[in-house]
Amino acid sequence: MSGICEGRVVVITGAGGGIGREHALAFAAEGAKVVVNDLGGARDGTGASAGPAQSVAAEIVAAGGEAVANTEDISTWDGSKNLVDQAVDTFGTLDVVVNNAGILRDRMLVNMTEAEWDAVIKVHLKGTFGVAHHAAAYWRDRSKAGETNDARIINTSSPSGIFGNVGQTNYGAAKAGIAAFTVIAAMELGRYGVTVNAIAPTALTRMTEDLGFVKKQEEDLKEQPEAKADWNPLGPENISPLVVWLGSPQSKGVSGRVFSVLGGFISVTEGWVNGPSVNREGKWEPGELGEVIPDLVAKAAANADMQGNRPSS
Repeated sequence: MSGICEGRVVVITGAGGGIGREHALAFAAEGAKVVVNDLGGARDGTGASAGPAQSVAAEIVAAGGEAVANTEDISTWDGSKNLVDQAVDTFGTLDVVVNNAGILRDRMLVNMTEAEWDAVIKVHLKGTFGVAHHAAAYWRDRSKAGETNDARIINTSSPSGIFGNVGQTNYGAAKAGIAAFTVIAAMELGRYGVTVNAIAPTALTRMTEDLGFVKKQEEDLKEQPEAKADWNPLGPENISPLVVWLGSPQSKGVSGRVFSVLGGFISVTEGWVNGPSVNREGKWEPGELGEVIPDLVAKAAANADMQGNRPSS
């Protein structure tokens, strides 16, 4: 049987390990031709090595698939363009972009340095923008030339961005930005035959192994009596089926959505909406709002926890 992504050309950033590697293997198993991008740096973004990207590409080829390695720094304008160009030059086209690359430089706000802020924003937010921009420009040019696209962008947000997590103002702000970027890009690119979605995954990887909310998830899952001994709900391989489906022709009608995914759990996250409100003709005086705003807040639903659930009242 051919896979659901047979013949599609897929670019995956940060695919040398963790969730990105699982994406690359899963797309290849479904028949896609994969460009495996990874700078090969440390978790904080320092250093570089061609080894991780080359290793994953070689693994795909050894299994009978088609893949090439790419070691560009996608947080740079030229690096993101070179990645898109390599996909087109190597395989003749581009169908799917999976923006997965990221780094961590966690710090409490009062201790965070400018460099720690800038580095995380650059890789996550600018890196997502750069690759998406150059891919979108390619698809727009095809559309203007009278060709038809059935293209996909899948971005990577995080529970830290859409729900919040202490010690990650830089990472969370970048991931929240990616969620908003996804919604807006979907509005803009639909005319060119491009859908744009995002995932907010939870998995145990090099990036998350010491994060408190992931450790808590791991402990909670171990305590569940129905837990399967031969299946790890926090395994990164659980994230990829959704991403592969979103990259396939089957997902054509889905765009502008952010999905939470953990183990076998998938949820369509619901974004900001207006809650309790007041309205009147005329301008409010600041002093009047003391009798208004606390009541609105008391009526409003509480912010979700890191699992995306409303706290019990």
